[in-house]
Amino acid sequence: MLAALLYGKEDLRLEQVAEPTPGVGEVVIQVGAATTCGTDLKVWRRGGHAKMLKLPTLFGHEAAGHIVAVGAGVTDWQIGDRIVANNSAPCMKCFFCQRQEYSLCPHITWNNGTFAEYLKIPSAIVQHNMLRVPDDLPFQLASMTEPLACVLHGIARSNIKPQDRVVILGDGAIGLMFVAVLADTTEVMLWGGNDHRLEIGEKLGAAKIFNYHQIPDIPGVVKELTQGWGADVVIEATGVPSVWETAIACARPGATVNLFGGCPRDTTITVNTEQLHYSELTLKGVFHNTPKYVRAALALIASGKIPFELLISEVRSLQDLEQVFCDMKARKVIKVAMIPHAPSAPGAEIKF
Repeated sequence: MLAALLYGKEDLRLEQVAEPTPGVGEVVIQVGAATTCGTDLKVWRRGGHAKMLKLPTLFGHEAAGHIVAVGAGVTDWQIGDRIVANNSAPCMKCFFCQRQEYSLCPHITWNNGTFAEYLKIPSAIVQHNMLRVPDDLPFQLASMTEPLACVLHGIARSNIKPQDRVVILGDGAIGLMFVAVLADTTEVMLWGGNDHRLEIGEKLGAAKIFNYHQIPDIPGVVKELTQGWGADVVIEATGVPSVWETAIACARPGATVNLFGGCPRDTTITVNTEQLHYSELTLKGVFHNTPKYVRAALALIASGKIPFELLISEVRSLQDLEQVFCDMKARKVIKVAMIPHAPSAPGAEIKF
């Protein structure tokens, strides 16, 4: 089968590899759609990831499709079922899992390789984090379950109250998902560097949008709009250490700052201890998702309440993957749905 393998920094290769066969408790799916992700872009640019993979590796982690093979011991699934599988599953047995802190599980089963014609789903994910996709839900939307689950987990950890003023730093897919989910109950101020993405943020419900290239003093503007205090909640969604510091500077006394974007390994930030202590700030690092939010994410997507299709800039074939990542690097696209079994057709609208 044709599959994408990552060998190093911006070294992504399409190769013919053996089709996977399911072991005990496993299934194999034909990938209907695999969506690109900001994490994929960071991994491609950095040449690795501290948690999820080791090089060289099959690449990609968001996908939905239908089952084409079932391993021994699998009783609840059958060939033809439409599914979405999270890219991980916790062990359910360790210190952290017993406390329902599943994203901290040191024995998480990770799965990569969605940019391929077929994908094997490990038994732990089949058991704990593989869900049925409704017949009327396109695979390209269902494949966004994983990043949305991360966002829902992040929101749950952010101490957000109705009518809070929330600053979101970052207009990538994750930042825009935060906007989409929070806009109904809070006043969202979105900051980013791309006017088109900011316009999508406005369509998703952002009360105010700002391009930091044109208005560089982010904390100053936030304080002007909040009677001099700062935001109730700040969510950092870029993974840039200097923006982590900007996020803290935007917060009012008593605020929660969600440092959501993962920064490069071994980077550090400087925190003003006086502000942290006397302003009683809560700084939170939030990582990944949990089975609860995987289920909630798919349900939200399937409900149709939020037009998540606005986040998919294009539909492309697997042969176009390298160009897609170059386009992502240049910020020409947000998310792209890769269709492994389709011919190359930039911008095509593909129905399932």
